[in-house]
Amino acid sequence: MENARTYVGIDVAKEKLDIAVHSSDQRWTFANTDAGIGRVLSCLQKLNPVLIVLEATGGIEVALVAALAVAGLPVVVVNPRQVRDFAKATGQLAKTDTLDARTLAHFAAVIRPPLRPLPDAQTREMTAILTRRRQLVEMLTAERNRLSAARSKPVRDRISAHITWLEKELADVDDDLASGIRESPVWREKDNLLQSVPGVGPVLSTTLLAHLPELGNLNRRQIAALVGVAPFNRDSGNLRGKRTVWGGRSAVRAALYMATLVATRHNPVIRAFYHRLCADGKPKKVALTASMRKLLTILNAMLKHRTPWHYTDTQTLGPCS
Repeated sequence: MENARTYVGIDVAKEKLDIAVHSSDQRWTFANTDAGIGRVLSCLQKLNPVLIVLEATGGIEVALVAALAVAGLPVVVVNPRQVRDFAKATGQLAKTDTLDARTLAHFAAVIRPPLRPLPDAQTREMTAILTRRRQLVEMLTAERNRLSAARSKPVRDRISAHITWLEKELADVDDDLASGIRESPVWREKDNLLQSVPGVGPVLSTTLLAHLPELGNLNRRQIAALVGVAPFNRDSGNLRGKRTVWGGRSAVRAALYMATLVATRHNPVIRAFYHRLCADGKPKKVALTASMRKLLTILNAMLKHRTPWHYTDTQTLGPCS
């Protein structure tokens, strides 16, 4: 029965889709168009695969993933770095679209990444808006740095005009995000729960809703590893290496970092936890990373149980050092 299980890998490019079936000579290449995606669905529905794996490609894969999900096919989007490391570990050093599809199919059969809920249409739209917001913030920072270094008045005037335009665009994007949350009862409920926590503002809340739909559906270890704040061991024999965090979703981690900085000052639970770690001799950066993980764990539990923030301990905490 195990041999009858079908695992499929799809390499997604801008112009075409390469499909491979594990332990089979079956290969297809279709155009990455609506018609091509329809042909992909026709082929895969006949195969009835237990798992379809493709890589995140910066948005090119969204139309295909949505079509597969609507068709009821088991699709998983994985991190490209994880697949590339798998390919190297299996001795597959060459890289072509056809080989990538075969590697993805092999990855699906061996690793069998778990199926997770896929973002719905509203979540995908909010993710795109949030990505645009991040781009505007980066452009604003760059232009403000240029303005401080510019000496020519005409150049300064042009940079200032561009900054004014970017600030207006940023305000409009923030309005779009707020409107999207208000119009969705589910998102509005989750946003209210998240922002009830001291230190969590609209930026972190929106980032979590758009970029971390698994929040509230995974356990604390899984959600920490997914974001990239879980420490990994580096031990060998008698050597006990330094625990480090890496990988994960950088957009979520960046927003969580800023929120945790605020929480170490204004959230009694995170503040006490952070100061206890510092008092125990932990470096401040290590203590802050641990505080990020704790804050994420709290938010995960709140969404899982649909419970708002409630803190009753009235003990006085010392000033921040």
